[in-house]
Amino acid sequence: MHFSVLDWSIIGVYFVISLGIGIYMSKRASRGLSDFFLSGRNLPWYIAGTSMVATTFAADTPLAVAELVSQNGIAGNWLWWNMVFGGMMTVFFFARLWRRSGIVTDAEFVSIRYAGKKASFLRGFRAVYIGIMMNVIVIAWVNLAMTKILKVIFPEFTVFGLSEIHFLGLTFSSHLLAVGGLMLFTAVYTSLSGLWGISLTDSFQFIIAMTGCIVLAIFAVNHVDVGGIWGLKQKLPEWVFSFLPSPSENSNSIGAIGILKMSTVAFVAYLGVQWWSSWYPGAEPGGGGYIAQRMMSAKDEKHSLLATLWFQVAHFAIRPWPWIIAALAALIIYPNEADKGSAYVMLIRDLMPSGLLGLLIAAFLAAYMSTLASQTVWGTSYIINDLYKPFIAKKQDEKSLVKISRYTTVVLMLFSLIITTQFDQISDAWKFVLACSAGIGPVLILRWYWWRINAWSELSAMLAPYAVYPILMINHVDYETSLLIIVAWSSTVWLTVTFLTKPENPEILHSFYKRIHPGGFGWRKISVQYPEIKSDSGFARLFINWFLGCIMVLLFLFGMGKIIFQEYTTGFIFLAIALLAGTFIYFNLKVILKEPEDEIVL
Repeated sequence: MHFSVLDWSIIGVYFVISLGIGIYMSKRASRGLSDFFLSGRNLPWYIAGTSMVATTFAADTPLAVAELVSQNGIAGNWLWWNMVFGGMMTVFFFARLWRRSGIVTDAEFVSIRYAGKKASFLRGFRAVYIGIMMNVIVIAWVNLAMTKILKVIFPEFTVFGLSEIHFLGLTFSSHLLAVGGLMLFTAVYTSLSGLWGISLTDSFQFIIAMTGCIVLAIFAVNHVDVGGIWGLKQKLPEWVFSFLPSPSENSNSIGAIGILKMSTVAFVAYLGVQWWSSWYPGAEPGGGGYIAQRMMSAKDEKHSLLATLWFQVAHFAIRPWPWIIAALAALIIYPNEADKGSAYVMLIRDLMPSGLLGLLIAAFLAAYMSTLASQTVWGTSYIINDLYKPFIAKKQDEKSLVKISRYTTVVLMLFSLIITTQFDQISDAWKFVLACSAGIGPVLILRWYWWRINAWSELSAMLAPYAVYPILMINHVDYETSLLIIVAWSSTVWLTVTFLTKPENPEILHSFYKRIHPGGFGWRKISVQYPEIKSDSGFARLFINWFLGCIMVLLFLFGMGKIIFQEYTTGFIFLAIALLAGTFIYFNLKVILKEPEDEIVL
């Protein structure tokens, strides 16, 4: 592998454009917190949705897909494809409500839904727990993936001739310090531009990242050892190409149905429970985090819904195939490589010619930096809007808060770099996040649609997992079983707490209903008192749209795959059904949104 002047030039141009966008948008971001964190609530759906997609495309994502494919074939991706069910629920049931709320962060939701000291405590607790603790863990695993990529591409890289540097009892590898340099650069344009600049940069970075991944897939599948799609199908076992779970040979499995050669417990955990029960960045039940941030930054409720719908389509149906094709080719080109994630990076190192090598490195830099920027600004929004502003600096003006937000962005990145030194495996981090948030999902969903949920419900659901998680870890209970136990325990706890504590103050409930008017049976007790307020209706249509949305995305995903693998008849049938489902959604949305026929453009 040799980097040419052209390669370095491409990487340099990528950095210049990213920084240029940040500088260009800096003046607009300085107006106030709403402009810095929410782009002045003026993002069009295609920018907001693409920003969501770019943020969830991190440096670790193609590597993780390569590992899943190597273990369980294409069907291994059901471990994250199952989240489409929750994602589509966010599109049709929650996107408009988030935009309607008029808040800056999803943590601020607490202040309009609950009342009193318990609500203030919960808001501050969420700011620390999610905005700092969980956020830096997420950034840490993204840092780990980028470090792995740099080790494969630049194995001899050192800092002042040293492969490691020890500081204050911490060990920083030379590659991690290089990641630190990338973090510093990202902090500069992020702190300058706020969400407007991040969203525009995300769109640019997403195009670069996807172009690079498509180019890599083409080179990989046409490698002499692979021999194109035909050679791929001839040299790998048939079960690898199944889009659906293959029969399990495990005696504890679910028999003829099977699921990735998993046990019944694993099947229930991943496809039956995880998608609605656990908090996870980018896939929060009911929306939340940086997804809610983009929904609240959209121009209006229609743009919020369409942005989230575009995100689901691009995230699940369009993006995976270049990663999957390259991962399959890597199984043939590097059959003895134990680390299949690293094998994906080896394709870049070994197959890319001059010019395209620089493009692929820029692609991974784009994937890493888009996620890092969004995670950091989102975390900063919690710290400033939900901790510093309401509890420490109540009278500080908006421009001063923006300035402090910029400093906080840099500090948060530095803190996450330190935390990165404490992790050895990416899987350790994401399993911890999923397990310790298990059971919070139902509360995050029902707090919109059931008046009886109170601040104690949410707080108890967040804390309950920590009562049993250490016990399960000490006894080495597997992740899937732990997830089911924690969900059952957390659900029991928060339901018990809900009915043993008083409902929220009627004044805050009435205020919330008048502001959000979510509709549904859960607010009937209050809605009857406000006959003049037209609450949301058409829930049957929303459920139909949710079902059709899942069908549309999955069949578009499978149809594209079938066409790639030259099964054209099946592929076009799947695409036709997906298009038909999309058409039904289109006409249902015209009724739900009550927009003129020519204004809804999907």
